[in-house]
Amino acid sequence: MSRENGQPEAGASGAGEQLALIREAVRETKAERAKPRTWRGAELAAGLPVARVLVDKGLVHLDRYFDYAVPAAMDAEAQPGVRVRVRFGAGEKGGHREGGKLVSGFIVERAAESDYRGVLAPIAQVLSSERVLTPELLGLCRAVADRYAGTLADVVQLAVPPRRARAEAKPSPAPLPPNAAPEPGSWARYGAGPGFLAALTRGDLPRAVWTALPGATWPQELARAVAAALAGGRGALVVVPDGRAAARVDAALGELIGEGRHVLLTADAGPEERYRRWLAVSRGAVRAVVGTRAAMFAPVAGLGLVALWDDGDASHSDPHAPQPHAREVLIQRSVNERAGFLLGGLSCTVEAAQLVETGWARPLTAEREQVRTAAPLVRTVSDGDEARDAAARAARLPTMAWQVVREGLQRGPVLVQVPRRGYAPRLACERCRTPARCRACAGPLESQDAGELACAWCGRPEPDWHCAECGGARLRAQIVGARRTAEELGRVFPSVPVRTSGRDHVLATVPGAPALVVSTPGAEPVAEDGGYAAALLLDGWALLGRPDLRAGEEALRRWLGAAALVRGQAEGGTVAVIAEPTLRPVQALVRWDPAGHAVRELAERAELGFPPVSRMASVAGRAEDVVELLRDTELPVGAEVLGPVPLPVPDPARPRRPGDPPPGEQWERALVRVRPGQGAALAAALKAARAARLVKREGEAVRVRIDPPDLG
Repeated sequence: MSRENGQPEAGASGAGEQLALIREAVRETKAERAKPRTWRGAELAAGLPVARVLVDKGLVHLDRYFDYAVPAAMDAEAQPGVRVRVRFGAGEKGGHREGGKLVSGFIVERAAESDYRGVLAPIAQVLSSERVLTPELLGLCRAVADRYAGTLADVVQLAVPPRRARAEAKPSPAPLPPNAAPEPGSWARYGAGPGFLAALTRGDLPRAVWTALPGATWPQELARAVAAALAGGRGALVVVPDGRAAARVDAALGELIGEGRHVLLTADAGPEERYRRWLAVSRGAVRAVVGTRAAMFAPVAGLGLVALWDDGDASHSDPHAPQPHAREVLIQRSVNERAGFLLGGLSCTVEAAQLVETGWARPLTAEREQVRTAAPLVRTVSDGDEARDAAARAARLPTMAWQVVREGLQRGPVLVQVPRRGYAPRLACERCRTPARCRACAGPLESQDAGELACAWCGRPEPDWHCAECGGARLRAQIVGARRTAEELGRVFPSVPVRTSGRDHVLATVPGAPALVVSTPGAEPVAEDGGYAAALLLDGWALLGRPDLRAGEEALRRWLGAAALVRGQAEGGTVAVIAEPTLRPVQALVRWDPAGHAVRELAERAELGFPPVSRMASVAGRAEDVVELLRDTELPVGAEVLGPVPLPVPDPARPRRPGDPPPGEQWERALVRVRPGQGAALAAALKAARAARLVKREGEAVRVRIDPPDLG
C-alpha cells in the first residue's frame, strides 16, 4: 500500500494479479486431474461422472465406497440406490484397473470428482434402474453395521432381498387412501391402551412396552395399532418370531382394514412373490408390513409405528453376520425415522424392562383385576413329589398333575409342554438351587474333565466353592431333556386322541374336543372354541437348568406362552407346572407377573455387571489369534477381558451352524465387558483391529459378536 494516500503501489497490483492467476491455474489443474478420464475413448457422463459404489464384499478392511466412472450411455439409469456390476479385485486400491472380477454392488452417490488419482474403471453394467437402496435404508444399515462391529455390505445383504427381474417388470398397484381410525376394541382392557392408539392416529411418537393379557387376542390388538398408524397417514411395520404368528396378525389386519393396505413378508411366500411384495413397499404402494425377522429392514415410507412381538424369542437374532437383533434394529428405526414404538409380548425381557426403567418407553399393562380374570389358575408341584396313583406312576406324573389332566379332559383339550432334548446341565446348589457362579466375574461354573470346578467365562478355578445364599458346599446338575413322550401318555389315556406338535410337524390349530396335545416349547397350536381346558408344563428343570444367563427368563417365557392358550379362571382353566415352587420364575408364573420378574432380574444383573446393564463382546477363534487380536485392540478405558476359555467342540452329528469352528479345530472364546455408554467404542475398536489384521494378513480370521446371547 502507498504510504501517502493508502492506494496500491504500481508494482503491487501486477504482482497480485500474477499470484491470482497462478492460484487459478493450480485449481484448474487439480480439478482436471480429479475428473475421470475416458475409458478407451468411450464418452463419460457429463454432469456427475463419478459413481461411489458399495461393493458386495463383506470384508471388514474393505468397508468403504469405491469410485467408478459412469459411461454416458448409463447416465440416466446409474442413479443412487440401483444395483450395478463392476470390476473389482485386480487393480490397486480395490480394482480400478481392467482385469478384476465382476461383482455386484449398489451406487450410493453420484459425484463430480474423485479423490482417486488413477484412471477410474467404468461401471460394467446397471442391473436394474430400480432404486432399492434408499438413503434412509442406507443410513439404517450403516448404523446397524457400526453397532455390531460389522460391515455395511453384510447388513445391506440382509436388508435388500435378491433381485427377481420378473417381479421388477410388473408395476405395483396404486396406493389406497387411509383407512378410518379403529375403535379401541380389546385395547380398552389396558389403562393407557386407547390413548396409545389415539396418539398413533394423531401422528405422535408414543413408545411403549406392552405386557399382553393371556388369550388369543394379541394379533387383533397389534392389527388395531397398525390401523391407527395408517389412519394417521403414516406407515407401520410389525415383526413377529415365526410364520404362524405372522399369519395370525395378517388375518387380523385383513379383517380390520381390508385387503391391499398391507403385505405379509415371510419366507413361505417364495423368493419372487416376496420380492414383489417388498417392491410394493419400496415404491410406496403399500405402507404397512407384517413379517418375520428379515422384515425389520422393510423400506416403509413415512414410518409411524414399529412393533415387535415376543422379543425374547431366539429367532429375532439373525444368525448371519453381523448377527443383529430385531429389537435393536427397530429401536434404531424408531429414533432415525421418528416413529412410534411398541414392544409387546406375554412375557417381558430384561431389555424391555430397561427401556421402561430408563424412561425411553412407558409401560402398557392391564390392572391386576383384568389379569386375574384372563389368566388361568396356576398350580405348582415339585418334580420330586411321589405319585401315589398307579396311572400317575405309569405316566411319570405327580398325583396333582394327573388330576389336572384327568379333569381337564372332561371339558376339552389338554396341552402338555415337553422341553426339547439336548439341554446341557448347569451346576447349582443342591440345597437351595442357586446357580453356581464365579467369585471373580460372576460367570457360570462348570465341571472340568478331572471333576474340578472352573469358570466358563474367565477360566478361574474354584476349588473351594460354597453357595453364597445358604452356605452349602454340594452341587447338583439340573435335569436334562424331556422324559415324557406322546407314546407314554397314550398308554395311560388309551381312549383319548394324542396329537403332537414339534420341530418336524408344527400344528397351527387343534379342535376344541377332548384330546392330549403334546408340544415342544414354541410349537403349541391354538385350541379352537375358547382354548385349552388345562395345561401341563413338564420337566421344569430342563428349562431352568440351561447353561444360559437367560434360563429363568426363557423358562418363564415358554411357560407363559403355553399357559396363555388355556381358558381363564372363570372358565375353569388350570395349569400345572412341574418345578420347584419357590423359584422366582415359578412364582412369577403363579402371580402372572412377567414385568415384575424382569425388573428383579435387571436389578440383579446391574449388581453383577451383566448385560444389558453392561455391554459385552465375544471374541472367538484359535487361541493364538484371540490373544493377538485382543492385544492389538485399543479397548475403551476400564474394559474387562474375561478368559479366553476353550469352547465346546460341536457335535459332528448335527448340521454346522454359523459361528461354529472349522471341523477338527479347537477354538477359544474371550469376553470383553465395558461400562454402559462404551458399547459403540468397543465395537469400533474391535472392528479396527480385525481390519488391521486382515490388511497385514496376520493369523486366521477371528469372529467377533456384540451382545452374544449364549452367556452362561
